[in-house]
Amino acid sequence: MAAFSRKPLAEPAALEITRPRLPWWTLLPGWAKLALLPVALVWSAGWLVVQAARIVGRYPVLVFGALVVWAGYRHLGGWYLGLFVALALIVLGWWAWGHRPSFERYCWCEVRTEWRRWSVYGWQWRSVMRLADLTKSVRGAEYRPKLGRVRADGWRDRVRVRMVKGQAPEQWELRASGLAHAFGATSCRVRVRKPGRLELDLVHRDPLVRPIPVPELAATDSAVDLKRLVVGRTESGRALTLRLLGNHLLIVGSTGAGKGSVMWSLLWAVAPAIRAGLVRLVGIDPKGGMELGQAPELFHRLAYTNDLEAVELLEGLAAELKDRAQRYRGQLRRWKPGNGEPFTLLVVDELADVIAYQTDKALRERAARAVQTIASQGRAPGFAVLGLVQDPRKEVVSFRHLFGSKVALRLDEAAQVDMVLGEGVRQRGAAAHEISEGTPGVAWVKEDGRREPVRARAFHVTDADLHRLVDYVTGRDAVHAEVLPFPGSGYDVDGEVAA
Repeated sequence: MAAFSRKPLAEPAALEITRPRLPWWTLLPGWAKLALLPVALVWSAGWLVVQAARIVGRYPVLVFGALVVWAGYRHLGGWYLGLFVALALIVLGWWAWGHRPSFERYCWCEVRTEWRRWSVYGWQWRSVMRLADLTKSVRGAEYRPKLGRVRADGWRDRVRVRMVKGQAPEQWELRASGLAHAFGATSCRVRVRKPGRLELDLVHRDPLVRPIPVPELAATDSAVDLKRLVVGRTESGRALTLRLLGNHLLIVGSTGAGKGSVMWSLLWAVAPAIRAGLVRLVGIDPKGGMELGQAPELFHRLAYTNDLEAVELLEGLAAELKDRAQRYRGQLRRWKPGNGEPFTLLVVDELADVIAYQTDKALRERAARAVQTIASQGRAPGFAVLGLVQDPRKEVVSFRHLFGSKVALRLDEAAQVDMVLGEGVRQRGAAAHEISEGTPGVAWVKEDGRREPVRARAFHVTDADLHRLVDYVTGRDAVHAEVLPFPGSGYDVDGEVAA
């Protein structure tokens, strides 16, 4: 008869527990504890004062409001306290009705900030950090990122974080999507404030949904700052500015993304300088003038093809650039508005048609060399390139690095974001491939020297605005042709379905 072994089939795993660690002061003798008792009491009192100050700093409206209500109830009674609260609500309502921006900034924003800090971030911070693997345990001690200042702007929450020692911003960027869902936001962007400190932008709604009309044209004698041209508005409400002097701009976007909005907004901002002769426009529109042909009066020279005419125009600009640079040698280091020569802006709509899609290889190479010459040598002599393109691949535009400012409108693929704005920008929140088709002109703008891109929307320039722009620059009332609807087409002149 076979003997049965009493040995288990598998050895049980060793019990793995964390050895409890006692505070160092528990090992002291009794007389030492008694001697250190006053120091411990003073330290505890100081700790309580610091914690109370932190609570007051984080929730000032709640703390002072509670104190006022308590003091009013003690000294006035319930009836007078209710009357006082009603009067305060009337004053706040009058403030909100009379000047809503200041009410939002100084009153309602503070209330909203305290509520979201307590109800959203304060309650969930520890759990979210653990579930997102952003904590670290060493010898039984848990190290957790610390929640700092919270600011609720209405459309986003700005949450400051102090990272755990040894963490990198890239770890937070990889978990940005999970953090957004955990805190009930549509997206999360990670920005570095300083070493060890981050700021999370948890976005709840899009403030750039509505089109932004163009501002009024400046006075004809007003100066134009070519380093700060206002072309739209950022999502934080500030003016979106682009640099033209000593810079080149590349605008990338799919069909209907709003590349024309950015271009015309830039020309709108520089209109006083064009009228005064300080800025000269040269344009190439390979689509037969479908875009630049809407306002040809603004341009000094304009080509409507990508053939020999456009190539000769580009080579002429490159030769003029070199001639101007030779004349500046030893006299000027860079172009200045008062030197008697105009600043030249080359506008190329559909840049790929000129330097990549041209069927004639010789013309294509000549055009590419001329554009690269202007882009690489034109900053100091007063030349700039404004290129618009749909396909940002390297084989299409091989000299993207020569453009100091890059604008990424709605793109077709996620990989194109890094092609346009730089490697790693998409992980930091610049989701240009997720821009809605219903918001043309919304873009991410990245400038050399700045780590973080800016989300903004360019002005909405209509055909009527272009007519006003031409009238403003030429100084006379231009006669515009009347466009009549095609008989029986079912569409009106604006492309809307006729009723």
